[in-house]
Amino acid sequence: MIIDTTNRSEVAETMDDFSMEGEILKDALDKIARINQLLGGNKVTLNGLKQLINKQNREREISILDVGCGNGDMLRFLADYAGKKGLKFKLTGIDANAFTIGHARQLSVNYTQISYRCADISEELKQDQTYDVILCTLTLHHFKNTELLQLMAGFKSKTNMGIVVNDLHRSAIAYYLFMAICFVFGLNKMSRDDGLISILRGFKKKELLTFSKQLNLKNYTLRWCWAFRYQWVIATI
Repeated sequence: MIIDTTNRSEVAETMDDFSMEGEILKDALDKIARINQLLGGNKVTLNGLKQLINKQNREREISILDVGCGNGDMLRFLADYAGKKGLKFKLTGIDANAFTIGHARQLSVNYTQISYRCADISEELKQDQTYDVILCTLTLHHFKNTELLQLMAGFKSKTNMGIVVNDLHRSAIAYYLFMAICFVFGLNKMSRDDGLISILRGFKKKELLTFSKQLNLKNYTLRWCWAFRYQWVIATI
């Protein structure tokens, strides 16, 4: 079967049902995080964050919001990094699924610098709270183009330093490689199906460049990273 990646898919993923809970979801969240670790996905986000904070005073506490935080793996990774480097991070994760947030809290009990909230991101952006950096790792592809533009515009208004987007490159090669990964890691059916849909909801470089123009971004970088990711770093200072 030849996969057509010409246009972004609008097929819904099972995990887009925010009322979902249970062991199947927990297994999916943990295996997605594990695969992201092994393929270097966390480092893509970290390297983007470094671009935004490298000129900041090391004594300053930096507030970071992780949108669609899943099981909190990205936040724990950043907390460990900050501890090794003597940095002060105040880390917040939000996700619209209450079960997911509960699981993230359980996994993060030893991380006092991390807090979690169950919240819809569109509602969160209506609050007065601002952050130094907003992270969006493997989350942006869940939104349609019009929703995505509204979301990114909201991020711009809520950040003091910038935004780091780490998301999927829509590619037939990535699609077929993920099928192999499913076999190696023994992913459950939901994880397999959602993962393949996620790739088809990912992005081409020209689309992200078009979004950048529509958002009137002046200071940003966009680069391809292994494994079939785009790192989109937007400075808002």
